[in-house]
Amino acid sequence: MPETAFQPTRALPYGRQHITDADVAAVTAALHADYLTQGPTVAEFEKQFAAYVGARYAVAVSNGTAALHLCALALNVQPGQRVITTPLTFAASANCVRYCGGEVHFADIDPATGLIDLLRVRALLEAHPKGYFTGLIPVDFAGLAVDLEAARQLADEFGLWIIEDSCHAPGGFFIDSKGREQLCGNGNFAALAIFSFHPVKHIATGEGGMITTNSEPLFHHLLRLRTHGITRDPADLKREPDGGWYMEMQELGYNYRLPDLNCALGLSQLARADEGLARRRALAARYDAAFAPVPGVRVLAPGRPGHAYHLYVIEVANRKGLYDFLKTKQIFAQVHYIPVHRMPYYEGLGWKAGDFPLVEDYYAHCLSIPLFPTLTDEEQDYVVACISEFVQKHEE
Repeated sequence: MPETAFQPTRALPYGRQHITDADVAAVTAALHADYLTQGPTVAEFEKQFAAYVGARYAVAVSNGTAALHLCALALNVQPGQRVITTPLTFAASANCVRYCGGEVHFADIDPATGLIDLLRVRALLEAHPKGYFTGLIPVDFAGLAVDLEAARQLADEFGLWIIEDSCHAPGGFFIDSKGREQLCGNGNFAALAIFSFHPVKHIATGEGGMITTNSEPLFHHLLRLRTHGITRDPADLKREPDGGWYMEMQELGYNYRLPDLNCALGLSQLARADEGLARRRALAARYDAAFAPVPGVRVLAPGRPGHAYHLYVIEVANRKGLYDFLKTKQIFAQVHYIPVHRMPYYEGLGWKAGDFPLVEDYYAHCLSIPLFPTLTDEEQDYVVACISEFVQKHEE
């Protein structure tokens, strides 16, 4: 692709929130309502989000990390228990196990998708006595959905629970063995699933998260855990109430609530979530076509059905050089992620370079380039032109 004379009028980050007049009006209305927190807007957001992903229940929480922590608590992760996850994720996917005193183990990725390799998970499970591991946390990386039907088969065989980390994939899906689309977070295969509403995600609430499940007992437990372990539900009380004020703290919980203000924004964003997802997929298809003839640019899982495209990831030989070059062009790419096992904290637990060579090779070459619904075709063409220019001049 030839160099372009186009110059962007704004910085082009890898992701950007999209706030409309309708969003502003929704938050303004919430400011004038009776409740700023713990009000009816929270329950309405939960109800509509559960319907969006096809789950029975949803619990809104303060952020995705809080969602992971509450899931680990609800599944009773204990000190010394061992849980498997991917090294290609944000650290919170592993940290939630550590919060409960559990031990984190990793399985390497499928380099074609960046997803945890379930064959490697099986090998890890088979290398240890049954019962050695208690849980599995697969991550729908970049918007690509893990085959949770296959993960469920493994979990049933080896006695594991599953938490699906779907922060990157609301609206994403995989195709099951019967040819059906299985939406991320629908609860058909995982005990619990979590989502994030950070500004660069599909749905923004400022900060925020959601847990989805099809289990009524887990749903009620999560509601209690997110509010200090306290309940006011007459059906759950252990003592006879002595007045309308009565409540019980029944276990040690946390203040992980999401205010009505944030939920009002979330509801407004959710109303156009499909529109944003369609635009992400259209932009991704344009990237796929543009990079196909460019030697030296490898696209992660181009055109995969069900991809929700939180990220658009390319791999190049000179990642650092391209990253620095793009900054001079007002294009602010990002790297997702430094493998978790290479973080100093986890190296302090015994993990080291070379433990998972596939994810380490991926990390050496990956770059997330601009992808968000308000990215224009002209801006996208500029990104492609800049990347092509660099790669063609510096191909190794």
